[in-house]
Amino acid sequence: MRYIILVILCALNLSASAQWWRGDFKKHKRYPQIAQVKDHSLKKFFEAKPPLSKPKVTLVAIARSQFSLEINERIVMRAAQHNMRFREYALASYKFSELAQIYVKENRLSEAKWYYLQSILISKQQNDHQHTINNLVSLAMIKADLGDLTQAQQDLAEARDLARTTGRNNDVKMIDGKIKFVQSNKVWLPKSELRYAEAVDVTGKSK
Repeated sequence: MRYIILVILCALNLSASAQWWRGDFKKHKRYPQIAQVKDHSLKKFFEAKPPLSKPKVTLVAIARSQFSLEINERIVMRAAQHNMRFREYALASYKFSELAQIYVKENRLSEAKWYYLQSILISKQQNDHQHTINNLVSLAMIKADLGDLTQAQQDLAEARDLARTTGRNNDVKMIDGKIKFVQSNKVWLPKSELRYAEAVDVTGKSK
């Protein structure tokens, strides 16, 4: 029965309204939709409100504590050991330099010198000229702090030759400044209160 009614409605092109049974089949007039009211009060509020002045934030440099340096030392040391174990020598060279920088901050120059030497040895094997130059300059400054001005000048001369042969003119200028700085300090006082590790053989690891 339902299907018959549906067929009849489709045949008569009637509206499938729920009120079809009332017999009101004439077309109703459609009125235009009511325009929505646009409220711009919030926009006007923000436009009338003066902009908030941004507070000036000043960066404060906080000195690294001894504890944070020791934690960082352990992390870098483990990474260097991992790289050496898996023969990732290029990465190990950079980790050795990072360790040396940590020891310089801790004023442990003998250990920093040893790790720079290890990093230089690997960077030369890897033909990483830029890293070798940076290491030689850093090593020279450490030797100067330790009072060994002769070897410091030799390291700077080697770094300058390498920079000149590889076309690094900016590095040549930087190294020339370091050479003049070392030569101008005829009486170079070694740093006091240097920390030496008990397990480090300074005479055996010196260059």
